[in-house]
Amino acid sequence: MSGLEFKSPAELQIELGKRLRRLRLQRNIDQRTLAEKAGVALTALQKLEAGRGSTVRTLVRTLKALNYLEGIEMLAPEPTVNPLALLRSTKPRQRVWRSRLLNKPRKKSS
Repeated sequence: MSGLEFKSPAELQIELGKRLRRLRLQRNIDQRTLAEKAGVALTALQKLEAGRGSTVRTLVRTLKALNYLEGIEMLAPEPTVNPLALLRSTKPRQRVWRSRLLNKPRKKSS
């Protein structure tokens, strides 16, 4: 368990910014160069890395400039069909099921 589920949205923004900064530094790119490559303002990138709010556009452009589009996949993975869920799902009913007790012929009253 990473503990992220216990953080507030503001704390998560800061954590995301820290991770983006570490990724940028790992790739040995300075902020100015990354901002230019991403086509965003330097201040927008600085705000993103500081966790002080940004736009999705800035985040996506930054991930693309870092050649880290798998970050988008991790943020919002494409839903897939779970094979086990398919096994558990029932087919739509095609007939009405009735108890055998209910199917006994009724006695005619005289």
